[in-house]
Amino acid sequence: MDLTKLIFGRLTLEAIPYHEPILIATFAAVVLGGVALLGAVTYFKLWGYLWREWFTSIDHKKIGVMYIILGIIMLLRGFADAIMMRVQQAIAFNGNEGYLPPHHYDQIFTAHGVIMIFFVAMPLVTGLMNFVVPLQIGARDVAFPFLNNFSFWMTVTGAVLVMASLFVGEFARTGWLAYPPLSGLMHSPDVGVDYYIWSLQLAGIGTLLSGVNLVVTILKMRAPGMGLMKMPVFTWTALCTNVLIVAAFPVLTAVLALLSLDRYLDFNFFTNDLGGNAMMYVNLIWIWGHPEVYILVLPVFGVFSEVVSTFSGKRLFGYSSMVYATVVITILSYLVWLHHFFTMGSGASVNSFFGITTMIISIPTGAKIFNWLFTMYRGRIRYEVPMLWTIGFMVTFVIGGMTGVLLAVPPADFVLHNSLFLIAHFHNVIIGGVLFGLMAGITFWFPKAFGFKLDPFWGKCSFWFWLIGFYFAFMPLYALGLMGVTRRLSKFDDPSLQIWFQIAAFGAFLIAIGIACFLIQLVVSFMRREQLKDTTGDPWDGRTLEWSTSSPPPAYNFAFTPVIHDNDAWYDMKKRGYTRPLEGFIPIHMPKNTGAGIILAGLSIVFGFAMIWHMWLIAGVSFFALFVAVIVHTFNYKRDYHVGVEEVARTEAARTRMLAASNI
Repeated sequence: MDLTKLIFGRLTLEAIPYHEPILIATFAAVVLGGVALLGAVTYFKLWGYLWREWFTSIDHKKIGVMYIILGIIMLLRGFADAIMMRVQQAIAFNGNEGYLPPHHYDQIFTAHGVIMIFFVAMPLVTGLMNFVVPLQIGARDVAFPFLNNFSFWMTVTGAVLVMASLFVGEFARTGWLAYPPLSGLMHSPDVGVDYYIWSLQLAGIGTLLSGVNLVVTILKMRAPGMGLMKMPVFTWTALCTNVLIVAAFPVLTAVLALLSLDRYLDFNFFTNDLGGNAMMYVNLIWIWGHPEVYILVLPVFGVFSEVVSTFSGKRLFGYSSMVYATVVITILSYLVWLHHFFTMGSGASVNSFFGITTMIISIPTGAKIFNWLFTMYRGRIRYEVPMLWTIGFMVTFVIGGMTGVLLAVPPADFVLHNSLFLIAHFHNVIIGGVLFGLMAGITFWFPKAFGFKLDPFWGKCSFWFWLIGFYFAFMPLYALGLMGVTRRLSKFDDPSLQIWFQIAAFGAFLIAIGIACFLIQLVVSFMRREQLKDTTGDPWDGRTLEWSTSSPPPAYNFAFTPVIHDNDAWYDMKKRGYTRPLEGFIPIHMPKNTGAGIILAGLSIVFGFAMIWHMWLIAGVSFFALFVAVIVHTFNYKRDYHVGVEEVARTEAARTRMLAASNI
């Protein structure tokens, strides 16, 4: 093999899609936007600040914020794909081929699913857990601070590779789960599936390590007195979520490794000959895939519990039942994966078992809905923006849950499987549940992170455009699915269907306005941050421990480790007449920032890109560099620093004055 082949592999100038005007225009826009951003950062001399305070930070709060920023950025890309699909489907009738060629459309709907699940929902969920959980349990940071930084940058690595596929080569055309034989080498000989594999493998490492980190943090670093049944509900849902991550993501890693061996070394695990079995891939991917749904939705159940309690002015109704329901959902989420392929010949007995378990899982979920409603009953409800998202969730999610129970009946699923009804149900749950919960959580904890509230007017605009847009976008798909219209199609022959797709496209544009309102809300809030500060204390004054710290909290979170007597810790502390000491401080030992995480992630990007394009020399060198960098970091023990007594005392005195001003 000549040196050129070793260095460049399959990468040639032909990999740049000159023949795709949409991609060229997108590339130009991204380049111009990137240059403008880099120019602004350079002009305002922010590189040093960003490197010291953010990129190398191991503060769980800053890492949580960076996760959320990544999720918002990728939301713009993922939703752009959704708009393109909806416009294509709305116009591709009566012989009109639309504006997207089939191979480009297939890449878009695959990328849309991958981005929205792995690089929008997962970073947003992980960001909220990273920021809130240590504050709620009285910890100064997560159990493994450097690992937290590394996990974030590995997630960024996966996102970078997905974005690179836009401009160098192409992405998979298989759907977001990449079923073989379509993802096999025979049907997908290009680099699209390889982009899929390596972006998810590298991001999956970050997610798995983050899961391990948060499980250890919750189990081992709770404040004195905080037994398991005194943990806030959000912390409980975070614990169950991360247990699911630790149990499920190795399965994803394994199945993608097997697919890689099929593609790179002809191992034939999932081929139709030489002993392979494509159904084994489907089983394995859904053994990860269905717990993944609950990995996304369980944390937002915790968000809604915090929001409902705070804005109803009441203790959460049925705390114990909420905890037990969360644990039951966690266990049952492993017993329902086969309902995703009832139609694939497993037999009546197997289908019956998985249909029944799917119906059973709706019981603890329904119990949560009733608990939130009873919390609101006779409460002093304040219809702030987080509460609006919560009420919108309750109505929308119940509809999605009922359609899910319908799909749990195997005979009904035989009729509706692979139809747009299924697409409507899935988005009903993910948008009406997960995304509404994430928006509620971001709005709810934003003042805790930055010290000022988000502008309520633009928040309400965002909520109403999202809510109304959702119903316009996805209710027509229920009707189309009942009419037998299948998913994944880029054009249609029956002109009577066009009006339904046009209504759906209109709904997608309303959602786009909702996203724009959210971005405007961020900008307006930053510009008006002085007016949006609450000088009498914390803006929401929630009931759990994180509200006992200043907004934003100091690097060390708590100068004195709190002692917990109740699951509504902050409310209980106020009842007991809690006052802060002004003396007795000792230096606090805190980890030091490090650039090792971003360096390892950069080398991982090079390695992943080289593996995608069969650039074996670069892959080997980058892997060796990764190995050396890990060893060097392992033996680097100079990572701690002291927060001095004077700094702690000064900060705590300021926080005490703030609390005294609010009569606490």
